[in-house]
Amino acid sequence: MYRVVDDMRELDESLVSKDFIRDPYSTLDRLREADPVHWSESIGGWVLTRYEDAIVTFMDVASYSNEGRLARATAYLPPESRHKLRAFEEHFRTKGLLHSDPPDHTRLRKLVQKVFSPRAIEAMRPRIQEIVDDLIGRVEPAGGMEVIQDLAFAVPVTVLAGLLGVPASDGRRFRIWADRILAFQGRNKPSEAILLAAQEALVEVRAYLGALVEQRHRDPADDLISLMTTEGVDGDRLSDSEIINTGLTFLVAGHETTTSLIGNGLLTLLQHPDQWRMLQQDRSLVTSAIEEILRFESPVARQPRLMKQDTDLHGHTLRAGQMVFQMLNAANRDPAQFPDPARFDILRSPNRHIAFGRGIHFCIGAPLSRTEGQVVFESVLDRLPRIQMIDIVPDWDVEKPNSRVLNTLCVTF
Repeated sequence: MYRVVDDMRELDESLVSKDFIRDPYSTLDRLREADPVHWSESIGGWVLTRYEDAIVTFMDVASYSNEGRLARATAYLPPESRHKLRAFEEHFRTKGLLHSDPPDHTRLRKLVQKVFSPRAIEAMRPRIQEIVDDLIGRVEPAGGMEVIQDLAFAVPVTVLAGLLGVPASDGRRFRIWADRILAFQGRNKPSEAILLAAQEALVEVRAYLGALVEQRHRDPADDLISLMTTEGVDGDRLSDSEIINTGLTFLVAGHETTTSLIGNGLLTLLQHPDQWRMLQQDRSLVTSAIEEILRFESPVARQPRLMKQDTDLHGHTLRAGQMVFQMLNAANRDPAQFPDPARFDILRSPNRHIAFGRGIHFCIGAPLSRTEGQVVFESVLDRLPRIQMIDIVPDWDVEKPNSRVLNTLCVTF
């Protein structure tokens, strides 16, 4: 009995280690088998590792809330520390696309949905191809590149800058801000220093977006910020605070997920040469390969929800005010849903992964991310057929528990 308790305590403590972020899957498998609805003292919330339970938390928005969830990161601190983090709490209490529930979420999503419609995304494909062609053209003479900086980050951040109507050179600032803001997420007890760094980034981003919103009110253009400042068809419109909050979501999430998809995808494909050869022989498999990449190395490792009301889940009472963490990279390798889940198989079908979520909070930028991934992988197959990894051990970013993303990936071709 004591050995079991010690084992679970050790397992729980490992959830906040850097080794876990580098390679989480064996630990998540053990947790799914032993305690799939697990109260984690280390993370500060419930940890869910089963696919079917993650689906419940996506669909039952009356119990599992997006609203106010990130502001809770300061709740464990003493009053004097929380006082220093007022701007942080105020930001995450402001409703935005990612930080609201119906009916506010329904209204906000409706006002920005048309920018990310399939037709709108398809119209962007030629521009995405131009960006990818230019980036590959820059590195071809050198015979190699660092994939994350030269391609995986550069593509989505250039596309995002165009969507926001700002210079592509601002992209470097986006990454710095995103890294600081994402560093506290994925756990419920981040250090005060990490929270203060996130607050500093939030203040800078809000000032940047606030100036942009003010400019677009005076002089509208053909971009996402201008769209959000205009009145909807039914007379509804976003407040400036909602625009800034939603704009910040796009600025942070608008490149991080796609950077992960491209970097994780190339790493995984090159680690599985039989799958890479299959793609080389049949380019029509790129679409299914992307879905398997999203399942196998989910860009978002976990997502938090705030309990609105007491709820029972498999005999456990999840109390109102507690945090729940959907371990998406565990759910997407659940053998109850995916046969032989540790096998990377670009022919896998069906493949109902939840890398982009499910239900009303399904990632609004998923079609854009998938399109960017398609263009990148097809272009690499065409132009860099002899691509090979230099590094044997993957260089995972261990500073952002919420994200499954590489720091670097060096290749030759």
